[in-house]
Amino acid sequence: MISTDSIPWTRKHQPKSFGEVVGQSEAAEALIKFVRAFDAKRSKKKAALLYGPVGCGKTSSVYAVASELDLEVLETNASDFRNADGINSVAGSASRQMSLFSRGKIILIDEIDGLAGREDRGGVGAVQDVIEQSAFPVVMTANDPSDKKFSPLRKASVMVEFRQLSNKDVREALAEIAAAENVKVEDDALMTLANRSAGDLRGAVTDLQLLCSGTKKLTKEMVNELSERNRAEEMESALLRVFKTTDPAIAAEAFEKVEAQPEECFAWIDENLPNEYKRPEELAAAYEALSKADVFRGRIMNRQHWRLLSYYIQLMSIGTAIAKEKKYDGPAVYKQPSRGLKIFIARSKHQRKLDIAAKIAEKLHSPKPAVLSGTLPYLRLIFSNEKDRAKLDKMASELGLGEEEVEWLVKQAF
Repeated sequence: MISTDSIPWTRKHQPKSFGEVVGQSEAAEALIKFVRAFDAKRSKKKAALLYGPVGCGKTSSVYAVASELDLEVLETNASDFRNADGINSVAGSASRQMSLFSRGKIILIDEIDGLAGREDRGGVGAVQDVIEQSAFPVVMTANDPSDKKFSPLRKASVMVEFRQLSNKDVREALAEIAAAENVKVEDDALMTLANRSAGDLRGAVTDLQLLCSGTKKLTKEMVNELSERNRAEEMESALLRVFKTTDPAIAAEAFEKVEAQPEECFAWIDENLPNEYKRPEELAAAYEALSKADVFRGRIMNRQHWRLLSYYIQLMSIGTAIAKEKKYDGPAVYKQPSRGLKIFIARSKHQRKLDIAAKIAEKLHSPKPAVLSGTLPYLRLIFSNEKDRAKLDKMASELGLGEEEVEWLVKQAF
């Protein structure tokens, strides 16, 4: 028998009915309505496409609805089957055969985003065939199905949107799980864990189990330590997408989900580039791309031309990726940048603060030191208030501050 301690909490505490799905009552009701009304011969829409952010409850809703209706779920992940043969071998025949004991079923094709690559020869067409031939309702999930490649699937499906969960929704769900697992929770620890989840309940539950395993307690300090560790793991994943590909599209998205300033991403690439690229001509080409990126960084900092930020990021990511003819084999072991990174980031942060203070000082006819010590902390509190966005936008415009500068200002601790 498997110990209950070894069962992932995401599965152990998975909702058993659509009413238990956190924060997605309308979406869950739309899904169960589709499944109940499904008729293989009469239904115009023979599939449902659930879409929304990572960890918002799409897959768990399918299992909750199946549990409530006493249906079997046949699940396959689209990213595991990169062509027509792969999908047909699992979902094709099973979608036309009754399960044991004559139970109905739901055919779940999870994460169809995984079919977006060029290797997916016939993958979308194969999914379309499964939908047309299936004797049972087909449910697909995706984070973003807007790619034109998915147009046939959108037309064949009832579209069900799952919204991003609020931090309050995530916190309440975590509190219920913590209570069920007899976890002693320190004040604000769950809220901190919920805030850093960005609406990803599945990830938050996994983090909760990781932190509480063996200790049965959760403190704010433990959550903060996990945040720092995950940040390094996210950066290493981003570096893999730059160093281990020659596809510009993959490299362009490398740092999108990394919670770090572009200067820090630059330093990570600079630190690990010589250990990854072995051919002198490719190493030189990569450093040329980095040097051009640094030129744009200088123009951004000196002239406050923030529209150049995309060029800065693309040169250091895409430029580095396409500097090589093909990816290098071998393990990827990336190390955190050395002391120079801390100096570099500190200087960049200080310079940005000086630049913002100079703009405000000019508008307010106030000495720069007074703005640095008194005005910036006060403005941070004002811009942190989201209640009257129109007034805040007007104030930012009058002070000459761009959207990026306001966002940076809000995140600082003066």
